Amino acid sequence: MVNGIKVRKPVFLLGAPHSGADLLGRALKRSPGFHLTMGRACVAHVVYAFARKPSIGRGSGAVRVLRDALAESWQVLPGACEQCAEPCREAGGVTGSGPCVSAGSITRFGDGSPDLLYSASVLQQAFPDAQFVQLIRDGRDVVADMLADPACLAWFKPVMLAEHTEFPNDFLGVNRDEHVERWKTMPVAGKSALRWRSAVRLSATLRQELPAGRLLTLRYEDLLRRPAESVAALTDFLETRVSKVALYGTRAPEVGSWRTRLRPDDLELVEKVARQELTRLGYLT
Repeated sequence: MVNGIKVRKPVFLLGAPHSGADLLGRALKRSPGFHLTMGRACVAHVVYAFARKPSIGRGSGAVRVLRDALAESWQVLPGACEQCAEPCREAGGVTGSGPCVSAGSITRFGDGSPDLLYSASVLQQAFPDAQFVQLIRDGRDVVADMLADPACLAWFKPVMLAEHTEFPNDFLGVNRDEHVERWKTMPVAGKSALRWRSAVRLSATLRQELPAGRLLTLRYEDLLRRPAESVAALTDFLETRVSKVALYGTRAPEVGSWRTRLRPDDLELVEKVARQELTRLGYLT
């Protein structure tokens, strides 16, 4: 129960960094009855703890910890929006202290926090009726955006490999302990490609684990080129009307912008690291 409302069929947005979860989050935040949060600190702390040390997410208390974090994030209280990340505030049209939604209007809850993908297995246990929407985007465009994002680049600093970081590690895309030293000397474009590759593999695993009624996969390219069709698919999947207005007129990076944004050496490295996934998804032929 949150705000006196039973949490039923919450919606979680998953994907690699810069894959379009923020665009869908914008659409859901502006849809009737939805209360969707993105990047609240209480959730982010848990998500990154699980990402850096996956064994925590497999512990008996992980479900309770994540449920409590989300319950705190979904609370509708005076000044609550002041604790939200700027993308969430902007998507909700918040200019003051909020809240961005009336508790009496809420019928569905959701979260689109960055890197929520790495907590997907815990979310499935915490909310057995949850619905997941995962976003897929050309890894070369993803890397181009990551290289321009200081928050993403911060994860590639050697200091992030603290003692409590476990390997193999899906978050960093490092499969084996012996690859850590090679990862340390890899250019950031390669590290970004590893993160995208790992996220895509996790997404493929989810497609095998979850039935069609609980998982919908959308492509970033379709959100931009065919927003009406993407929103129609999302509306059918969630059985709730989703606003498509939020997808029009956004300043989202263009499809294929990697052609002018990635240096030749970086492009070569990205395609080498992620060739199998880029080819499987139809981005590289």
